Amino acid sequence: MSLHPRAGQPALPEDLTNIAQLVSAYFVNEVDPRQAAQKVKFGTSGHRGCALQHSFNEAHILAISQALVAYRHEQGITGPLLLGRDTHALSEAAYMTALEVFIGNGIEVHVQSDDGYTPTPVISHGILRYNQGRTSGLADGVVITPSHNPPTDGGFKYNPPHGGPAGSDATRVIEKYANALLSSQLMGVNAISYAEARASDLFKQVDWRSQYIDELTQVIDLEAISKAQLRIGVDAMGGAGASYWRLIAERYQLDIDVYNEQVDASFRFMSLDKDGKIRMDCSSPQALATLLHIKDDYAVAVASDPDYDRHGIVSPKHGLLNPNHYLAIAIDYLCSTRKWNANLAIGKTLVSSALIDRVVAKHKRKLLEMPVGFKWFAPGLADGTLAFAGEESAGATFLDRQGQPWSTDKDGIILALLAAEIVAVTGDDLGDYYQRLCAEHGTSYYRRLDVASTPELNKGFAGLRAYKLELAELAGDAVVEMMTKAPGNDAIIGGIKVTTANGWFAARPSGTEPIYKIYSESFVSEEHLTQLAEEAQSLVQQWLT
Repeated sequence: MSLHPRAGQPALPEDLTNIAQLVSAYFVNEVDPRQAAQKVKFGTSGHRGCALQHSFNEAHILAISQALVAYRHEQGITGPLLLGRDTHALSEAAYMTALEVFIGNGIEVHVQSDDGYTPTPVISHGILRYNQGRTSGLADGVVITPSHNPPTDGGFKYNPPHGGPAGSDATRVIEKYANALLSSQLMGVNAISYAEARASDLFKQVDWRSQYIDELTQVIDLEAISKAQLRIGVDAMGGAGASYWRLIAERYQLDIDVYNEQVDASFRFMSLDKDGKIRMDCSSPQALATLLHIKDDYAVAVASDPDYDRHGIVSPKHGLLNPNHYLAIAIDYLCSTRKWNANLAIGKTLVSSALIDRVVAKHKRKLLEMPVGFKWFAPGLADGTLAFAGEESAGATFLDRQGQPWSTDKDGIILALLAAEIVAVTGDDLGDYYQRLCAEHGTSYYRRLDVASTPELNKGFAGLRAYKLELAELAGDAVVEMMTKAPGNDAIIGGIKVTTANGWFAARPSGTEPIYKIYSESFVSEEHLTQLAEEAQSLVQQWLT
């Protein structure tokens, strides 16, 4: 995909979303549940859509919220529901709708005091802290966010009592209930007015922000960062955690400069992403153009997306680190410095770099390779059998310094602070740290390709089975393994992965766009990677047709 001619340049007035029109569409546009594109659909990160396209409207949130009420009842979840939202315009509207339904159904709802926004990891951390030591009356949570998606989008994620993203067993039930409610014109939805919900005794305001910030020393060596007197740059991206950074700096005497901390639902301060859209993707050099321009002023610079579950890490010498590179750095450093039980495993998605496999093997830890989606890691993080979990799309979390669960959802804040800790403790530029890993384990050449497809063609991935396919060689190397199930839990991956001694590729369909994704990696050269990727594309096309 070629870069848009204005990629990396500041957004102009004509690039901005008409927020009034968008919010009006949320309340006014009717939903036709006979149209597949207008139904409730939970992907790897909840239900997402756009009010202007009739896929994220008041009817959807009324239905999903009521379906969630029924699911909680079936599961015997009787504690409070922790409700958070990010700074997208539709998140505010959906927050009001959800509150009307949850309170209307007699559920105690906890929200951030002072009507503050709440990062995804703070909800996860809050659920774990509330449930600690309890065997009944457990809490769960909802985060209303479309993550890094453009300002037009909305999203709704459910986190059960383990604190992480809900698994498919839960989301399938909620999705089915919600679509049945849509088809029945919302008969059975119980809701009260927003004013009544706010006035109810079931509406509780809690200061999760202070709790989270006060407990950060449990997971990060903030004293080391303070003593090193590092200058840290932060692009807050106008997100749910924007107000956290100055409080963290004051609480722990850190030298932090914060940019783009104002909340503006149009995100007018952003640079355009590679396709010319406003997208708050902290792993995109185009979206992070402003921070990259001032990277030389800081020992490390960091960013997070609007719900703060992803991280972007910038080195003054090497610029924006590839998410795979930083995962390898983080895992190597944590395995070297944390006194975690030797039996604890390291989790990664099967499309993450194989350099991680080599780093994990060096530290003699078990590797759990899972399908795409952080939901696969939540149970292991909650029960303390996983020490670290990360995915190639710049999301990760890890146990605290005592080996206890910190969050079971991705946490962009602690991954950003960990980058500062690594620089403070080692004295190294993070890019140099990665180069040393390459010298020790081999240089990774990694690429993701988005291939235009159709919904019909993408359905072919569901029928792929490794034992039915024959392939002896890939890019000049013998094929070592072909898999359509993840080795970490034997779950169907929804695609295929092929591995050789010197590289691999994986292919899977997008859940939201008419494309499929081909991930490839070589430990030989850039030329070998190109050959591998081209052969992969040809093979996938052949297998699907």
